[in-house]
Amino acid sequence: MMTEAVKYEKKDSIAFISMNRPEKRNALSIEMANGFVEALKDAESDPVVKAVIISGEGKIFSAGGDLEVLHTLDNSVKIMEYMKQAMEIIKVIRELDKYVISAVHGFAAGAGFSIAVAADFVVAKKDAAFVCSFTNVGIIPDLGLVKKLTDNLPSAVAKEWISSGRQVPAEEAYHRGIVNQLTEGDVLEAAEEYAGFIVNGPPLANKFVKHMVNHADEWSSGTNDLQETAIQTLLLQSEDNKEGIRAFFEKRKPAFKGE
Repeated sequence: MMTEAVKYEKKDSIAFISMNRPEKRNALSIEMANGFVEALKDAESDPVVKAVIISGEGKIFSAGGDLEVLHTLDNSVKIMEYMKQAMEIIKVIRELDKYVISAVHGFAAGAGFSIAVAADFVVAKKDAAFVCSFTNVGIIPDLGLVKKLTDNLPSAVAKEWISSGRQVPAEEAYHRGIVNQLTEGDVLEAAEEYAGFIVNGPPLANKFVKHMVNHADEWSSGTNDLQETAIQTLLLQSEDNKEGIRAFFEKRKPAFKGE
């Protein structure tokens, strides 16, 4: 596609985006960050695509930031630019109108951990692991990982995962609610199968559900109620809603079009 560091493929209604630096354990370079964002935006603008699956080529999902690149960043301006480009991946995943699923195998470490759990859903190999490896090089987690873990784990557990830098088995992450599904088989196939409820679901409703859940902690109850009322008023006039009602009475599965 736009760069060899990122692969983009489309199958039916699913866009597959994979980090493609297996020789570097999919370490996050500037080229990869830019390609990742471009691929996500391409999926966003494609009306056929209803779900996005992100993964890593080779033996692991991602080892995180490219230390060889980071080692060359010798001033605040260069560091800030690198961080800004990397953070754009997380921002785009969060604000994408379509659901994103991460398919994790091997391990997701450092910024790779951040990217994996920035997705709306995580499907992982049963023998995979997640690692907050930032402490190994004397820094804190970045790309939104501190908030993600704090929002989803007891504070003591979040601090332990971050400060110990230990490998967190996928099974433990699953029981903590960080992973949605475990698989012993091919993780991409499992992620594609998992995406079934998204692909067959109503795209407009899914878009608004993602937006409302992602921003729920920013709103008061009154603001939330107003958002629900406005969005429901819009959706009750959509073709998807009419199709859903027809399908209900005709005792068949609805064929939603996102209209």
